[in-house]
Amino acid sequence: MAKRALFILQDYVSDGGPVAVQFRNRGYEIQQCIVVHEKDYKNPNVTVDWPNFLEFDAIVALGAPWGAFEDERIGNWLLPEMNKLLEAHNAGIPILGICFGGQLMARALGGTVARGPYPELGWHEIESDDESFIPNGPWFQYHWDRFTIPPGAKEIARTDLCPQAFIFGRTLGTQFHPDVDSEVLDQWLAMEGGPDDLEAEGVVIADLRAQTKLADATANPRSHALVNQFLDHVATAPIQRK
Repeated sequence: MAKRALFILQDYVSDGGPVAVQFRNRGYEIQQCIVVHEKDYKNPNVTVDWPNFLEFDAIVALGAPWGAFEDERIGNWLLPEMNKLLEAHNAGIPILGICFGGQLMARALGGTVARGPYPELGWHEIESDDESFIPNGPWFQYHWDRFTIPPGAKEIARTDLCPQAFIFGRTLGTQFHPDVDSEVLDQWLAMEGGPDDLEAEGVVIADLRAQTKLADATANPRSHALVNQFLDHVATAPIQRK
């Protein structure tokens, strides 16, 4: 019987990219839970009919254009999702949190999330404590916010701006995006207003597309390897409850 992974799509575009590809390569059936559908995108404080997180063998919580601290803006689903993820974590279900998902897990486990002094956008090297687990990259970044490491968690990568990855029991949280390749980036940029925030920060969209297309050949295998590390080592670690 195939294992089942729940991919939490905070918005209607992010689908997991290379991360989802490698979960399927590893024999997982993926069920998607879309939190904010396209019709609700401008009014994202929706009520969600959640699946039972405890019925899955792994959970992947993806990124979002909203902040993991914006309780008033998206509180109808932000706090319920955080609480359900914490319940799943404490039950020993492996969780991979990416960008917003990593921030949400940091907050759920006792860390904090806040706006940073500047964004990280595009392809960036990170400083990894174990390159056999998480290489230095470059990894794709698309965030204005940052998290602090939860008490009891192990920070395993960082940049000058913020932590980039941590492990807490069977949870791995990343600030960078292993789920992005050129196809995913094109989907993000096709959203209404997609390039606006990037261009406002001086990012040249044509250059970013070209860099990402070139990066696919090396970045996608790197993302697949990260999924393998998560499934083989983090997902089988002793349960560490909050």
